[in-house]
Amino acid sequence: MSQIDEIKKPVQAEMDAFEPKFRQFMASNVALLDRITYYIIKRKGKQLRPMLVFLTAKMLGEINESTYRGAALVELMHTATLVHDDVVDDSDRRRGFFSINALWKNKVAVLVGDYLLSKVLLLSVENEEHELLRLVSTAVREMSEGELLQIEKARRLDIDEAIYFEIIRQKTASLISSCCGVGAASVNSTPERVETMRTFGERLGIAFQIKDDLFDYQLSNKSGKPSGIDIKEQKMTLPLIYALNHASRKNKKFMINVVKRHNQNRQKVEEVMRMVQESGGIEYAEAKMREYQSSALQLLEQFPTSQTKQALIQLAEYVISRTK
Repeated sequence: MSQIDEIKKPVQAEMDAFEPKFRQFMASNVALLDRITYYIIKRKGKQLRPMLVFLTAKMLGEINESTYRGAALVELMHTATLVHDDVVDDSDRRRGFFSINALWKNKVAVLVGDYLLSKVLLLSVENEEHELLRLVSTAVREMSEGELLQIEKARRLDIDEAIYFEIIRQKTASLISSCCGVGAASVNSTPERVETMRTFGERLGIAFQIKDDLFDYQLSNKSGKPSGIDIKEQKMTLPLIYALNHASRKNKKFMINVVKRHNQNRQKVEEVMRMVQESGGIEYAEAKMREYQSSALQLLEQFPTSQTKQALIQLAEYVISRTK
């Protein structure tokens, strides 16, 4: 049994019941749309987002139809943003499968993303789930703002640590945060508890993204070398920001020049990665990741011991120990 399957155990029955409900929520009268949404469902990943909704809801109360709708809102919204992201990035792959735009072209992909977002609005409005809609809509706004902030700053490579954390809080953590907030709100938790769980998700999401940044410095199974993809894509991640802040003027100039103008030169990219490793940037990022994970776990201490609370603790451990 995988680590994720173990974590999922306390809500496995609810997750199983969610699948047909989610298919129903995505249903359409248009054959092309049904074909595409079937393809989307078939290639779903670990389902961390609905799992977070269900674990949070069950820790705080009794899972109900509102919880299922909340999990669907999060998944519909997340899927819509991924479909649109693939169009923006001109990406033809997603989790090893062909993307929607690769199979059905950009126009169809954009319209499918719009359809999924309309489903989010209709599902919440028709069932008067206004608080769930507010939480999910806030995440969409923050994800868009984070993406645009990153684009704005990447042009000049003037991303300092404070801006980096704001970008990942908005781009990655806001979605995980909304999952926990939605789970709490779906079982009529107090506003204070909803905010506590929303903050738990945010801190967990930041730790999750730092872990992703660190993968770039791990040895690749194929080449035996770190991938350096973030540098090739001119992404300013925490290990690199730390190295730049602690480099001599000469080394800083070299690193920025490589990221800006020579990011496709494998030899120069490897030289920058070596400088990052020697600066202590990896250790610094790992320490920050554990800091955020620890502050997330502290928020759970106020809740009584239960299987679902233990599963959330295990999930927090998984976030920083995962290998992909």
